[in-house]
Amino acid sequence: MRTVSNTIEAGGAMPPATVKVWDPFVRIFHRSLVATFVIAYATGDEIERVHLAAGYAIAALLTLRIIWGFVGPRHARFSNFVRPPREVLAYLRDVVMLRATRYLGHNPAGGAMIVALLAALVGTCATGYMMTTDAYWGSKMIEHVHEFQANLTVGLVVAHVLGVLIASFEHRENLVASMISGRKRTAD
Repeated sequence: MRTVSNTIEAGGAMPPATVKVWDPFVRIFHRSLVATFVIAYATGDEIERVHLAAGYAIAALLTLRIIWGFVGPRHARFSNFVRPPREVLAYLRDVVMLRATRYLGHNPAGGAMIVALLAALVGTCATGYMMTTDAYWGSKMIEHVHEFQANLTVGLVVAHVLGVLIASFEHRENLVASMISGRKRTAD
């Protein structure tokens, strides 16, 4: 692991004030997922062809992101940010007490949110696909599960946005801008 400091390097040059954290794939995935989910959710029962196309696009994006979670760069890997529940709860306690540690990549709560969002979206895609098969065509139960998963995803998105805003406030850092640029400041 490389440590970045704000000391003057040999030759008198200052190191960069920011470091690249979010790779282009993660940033493009994030924007694309937001756009396709909004399209899928907005078209629901109204425009079936668009809804199905957006759903399949989401499934493709999820497949790529899950693969990237194992083979991508450091901050994109699940092994870098998926923490045990005990660490997530301890981190959330520290957030409430305004003493949470700043992470260069995802914090433990952010990692848990990514897992929850991926699971909810995979469930939504799976039940959406099931409704197109002969075995589940017209199944009200699968339709209800699909709608529940989609609405659960909306709730998770709201919680995710609130978490980003809270972390941005607590650490005096614009996390939305860092997801756009891919860069975060190196020191507190």
